[in-house]
Amino acid sequence: MTTIEYIEWWGRRINYNIPRPKLEKKIEQMEEEKMNLRLDMNVQKLETEKLRKEKNKAEVDLDSLKIDYKKLHFSMRTTGLGKTSEQ
Repeated sequence: MTTIEYIEWWGRRINYNIPRPKLEKKIEQMEEEKMNLRLDMNVQKLETEKLRKEKNKAEVDLDSLKIDYKKLHFSMRTTGLGKTSEQ
């Protein structure tokens, strides 16, 4: 079983074996990647919100169409337009 102190010691031991410029370059790359991931996350959030708004609008439009269909169907029944004539 490893302890937290051992893990920290092991991490420092490994980092001591890496030349300092190489380690700094790796840190810079990781920070840049972190920034890019944050940007990607923000873009995904905006796209998700846009899709959510479009979905809500589509649901409202669908509800409106259902109401219009029911009104039209009722109107056709009351005027007799929906019936077929038997010959």
